Amino acid sequence: MANPLRAEVVRLYKNLLYLGREYPKGGDYFRDRLRAAFTKNKSVQDPAQIKEMIARGEYVARELEALYYLRKYRAMKKRYYEE
Repeated sequence: MANPLRAEVVRLYKNLLYLGREYPKGGDYFRDRLRAAFTKNKSVQDPAQIKEMIARGEYVARELEALYYLRKYRAMKKRYYEE
């Protein structure tokens, strides 16, 4: 029997993989760390624990987006204002 949360986990993995392409240390570094994190937790079967891990992954995704927006803002600010 397949886990009903599997689709949500796969969606999160793909989203993080997409966001990791622009990671400051490089996409390969991020992809390796992401794969290691998901592989480490692949044996978890408890739905409550899986939901907690999904919530943490979504938090990481939001933090990555914030990091990218901040970087974009700083680049724009540097173009228009001299400091």
